[in-house]
Amino acid sequence: MEHSGILVVGGGFSGITAALEAAEVGHEVYIVEKSSYLGGRVSQLNQYFPKLCPPSCGLEINFQRIKNNSRVQYFTMAEVVSISGKPGAYTAKVKLSPRYVNTNCTACDKCTAVCPVEADSEFDLGLQKRKAIYRSHLASFPLRYVIDPAVCLGKTCSKCVEACAYNAVDLDEQPKEITLTVCAVIWATGWKPYDLDKLKILGAGKIKNAISNMQMERLASPSGPTNGKIVRPSDAKEPQRIAFVQCAGSRDESHLSYCSYICCMASLKQVTYLRAQHPDAKIVIYYIDLRTPGRYDKFLQKIREDEKVLMVKGKVAKVAEDGATGDVLVTAEDIIGGLKKEERFDMVVLATGMQPSIVGQTLPMDMKLDEEGFCIAQEDGFSAAGCAKMPLDVMRSAQTATGAALKAIQTVVGR
Repeated sequence: MEHSGILVVGGGFSGITAALEAAEVGHEVYIVEKSSYLGGRVSQLNQYFPKLCPPSCGLEINFQRIKNNSRVQYFTMAEVVSISGKPGAYTAKVKLSPRYVNTNCTACDKCTAVCPVEADSEFDLGLQKRKAIYRSHLASFPLRYVIDPAVCLGKTCSKCVEACAYNAVDLDEQPKEITLTVCAVIWATGWKPYDLDKLKILGAGKIKNAISNMQMERLASPSGPTNGKIVRPSDAKEPQRIAFVQCAGSRDESHLSYCSYICCMASLKQVTYLRAQHPDAKIVIYYIDLRTPGRYDKFLQKIREDEKVLMVKGKVAKVAEDGATGDVLVTAEDIIGGLKKEERFDMVVLATGMQPSIVGQTLPMDMKLDEEGFCIAQEDGFSAAGCAKMPLDVMRSAQTATGAALKAIQTVVGR
């Protein structure tokens, strides 16, 4: 069996970058992505460093590069079941789950208009509903709807089938399995936010106005559930007192023992979101240490100069709710001031940590992982990129992706 090309597992920013770097110097590349769209976590952001661009800025360029390069094949709704073989000769079995919507789809939205079933939007982290037939977000790639079989009523309904003028909905579509033969594998499965349900002491999951940092990104995004207007989830009130709780689940032996690298910068960035919309809002940041690597320290200094931003060094002991008002009560220590007190806020943002997406999953091949689940294997024919490797920001994820692509190319050329 002839083996050629490169398999990229994961279609987020680092996976796309690695794939394009390899394809644009002449190599066949296969991207396998388990969700219905490419772009990963970056597509959920409102802005990202270093230029505070919207995700469409970088992603749209890359999507165009994919469409214009015949050497890149991508599979969404796909999962690698197994990878066997050796460097230069890997065989990967890939399961393709049914999308139930074919390439005739024009994204006209008539199907969603008639669909009677709603479910929580995973893309918006539960902040709004979506239909059983849906597109994750306005800039999704590929531009095609998908049906959630867990909530769809199937042929007992078929309203989407009747509404579609293009015969794009196929409720009979079945799973498939394909085999890819490749020389090298790039592991770019990305990250997931730390599970809020494990942070009960911080009110996560039970206090509506205590949200995660990724939920804050969706609130601030023009394509998000509130069209970019940052309001309280409980009553759409404009918040005037907001607290950020740093290291929510990170640097804690009971949760994630490590620093997740991006959390401090994410909160400081989100302060700029708030300040742009609510110039008089008062903001408190509770922190252990504020870590802003390299040139980002200038960004921290800029936020410090805001007279309405108070930075309190100390651990948050408890987050509770005032049931009558929906306000959030934060009990925290102030190490420098030698105090411990309760403060009232309209909304609290929990800076939850970054965890490898593969934690808790069965892996399709043997690979070396550290104790936290990050991939540390760097050997001939196999390399990791982006946040599958370590906690990283978007820029450094892209840098590791370029390195992984170079390593894969060396395997292909040297076989």
